[in-house]
Amino acid sequence: MFEPVMHFANPEFLWLLLIIPLLVAWYVWKQGRLTAALRHSSLSMFSGLPAGWRVRLRHIPFALRMIAISLIIIAFARPQSSARGENVFREGIDITIALDISGSMLAEDFRPNRLEAAKNVAEEFIRGRVSDRIGLVIFAGESFTQCPLTTDYDVLIDLLKKVETGFLQDGTAIGDGIANAVNRMKDSESKSKVMILLTDGVNNMGSIDPATAAEIARTFDVRMYTVGVGTRGMAPYPFKTVYGIQYHPVPVEIDEDMLQQVAGITGGKYFRATGNKKLREIYDEIDQLERTRIEVTEFQRYTDLFYEYLRAGLALLLLELSLSLFVFRKIP
Repeated sequence: MFEPVMHFANPEFLWLLLIIPLLVAWYVWKQGRLTAALRHSSLSMFSGLPAGWRVRLRHIPFALRMIAISLIIIAFARPQSSARGENVFREGIDITIALDISGSMLAEDFRPNRLEAAKNVAEEFIRGRVSDRIGLVIFAGESFTQCPLTTDYDVLIDLLKKVETGFLQDGTAIGDGIANAVNRMKDSESKSKVMILLTDGVNNMGSIDPATAAEIARTFDVRMYTVGVGTRGMAPYPFKTVYGIQYHPVPVEIDEDMLQQVAGITGGKYFRATGNKKLREIYDEIDQLERTRIEVTEFQRYTDLFYEYLRAGLALLLLELSLSLFVFRKIP
């Protein structure tokens, strides 16, 4: 990125530009003094005569002289153009979002429900990143990689929007979700690897214990941020009946102790989201905690413009002299 800047090595010479308006005033006064008066009985005989082009353009040589003098003064002030730039180095990080898509994520203590709220906030988070690789793992009773690590955020968001409950066997296999997300990042050479795990339940399926999966994550330097999603107490849940969708309150059961434990094992942090606003605040906090490292090296280059201004001023003086001698020559 370049920012051209103009400055002067000898700015005191610019005070000489004050003679320009004085010369202009002197020229105007002189023109008035040199205007000849011809006495005759009537001017009507000259009223229809157009002024010649030499008359209309007779002030051009003086204007060129003033511009030339200005350029020469600026040249002696030694104008310099500097290009200020930055070398920007971004060290991206790897982030995998592990999203619970079990049936309980349809509870409507969030709007429109937990799953859609989580998808919407995750999309905002993805769009706010710049050079990070982000992947998506979904889990319920089993785990599946919806999108591997990528910087193609449009593809990632499209795959995120397609996520629905019912894709996988129902249940909550948190350990398998963690292990799958770790597997996507274990071979990464990124200096920072982060997992955001979002769930609304208790680990009740899968072949890997969440704590064991967290130990594996720590082995591969993956830091986990866990988010428990759900209001406190009871939450409205839609049930399909022969009379259509009916809502009944169901208890919110989140194993917060386990989520705190697995986050602590990896040096991460646990959050509790009880509504859409709180969930967005949590993602904002994670976004601030895990910023891409940016190194900026500033440099500045100077180019002396003395000769350019001097050549331009001398060229205009030569042009003014030529016009005065051959085009606007005055006969005594």
